[in-house]
Amino acid sequence: MKLQPASRKEIKRIALGTLACDGLLVAGLWLLSQFGIGTFDLVRIVLSAACGSVIAVANFTILCLTVQSAVEIENKRKMKARFQLSYNIRMVIQAGWVVVCFLVKPLHFVAGALPILFPNVVIFYLQFTGRLMPKEEAKAVSQDVPEVGLQNQ
Repeated sequence: MKLQPASRKEIKRIALGTLACDGLLVAGLWLLSQFGIGTFDLVRIVLSAACGSVIAVANFTILCLTVQSAVEIENKRKMKARFQLSYNIRMVIQAGWVVVCFLVKPLHFVAGALPILFPNVVIFYLQFTGRLMPKEEAKAVSQDVPEVGLQNQ
């Protein structure tokens, strides 16, 4: 299945945000090492962060592909099963990566495992700054959703 342009745009935003978070992670680990908390091995940390970020962005890409394919399914039960299967596979991949980070000593555990959370951090940041959904799209969505409130009686 081919990614739609909107999905490609969001994956690019998530990837760039994850890269920025990787930079902050490396800087934070360096700063902690300056205070005597842990050791700083640049190659080990950057390699672990890069691999963790690839897993995180791949997870988001799989999510986009699942949503694109599930939209075409008319049977709600099959659609729910597709989402559940995708969710389970993505969680197993992420959990497997965390276990690999823990067991394989050349990898830095924190630098490898933390990037899995970075797409969520990027989404929260975009939502907080109002950049998650352009104003035109937000206005169109809000016009489509009926208002629910207390009615005067």
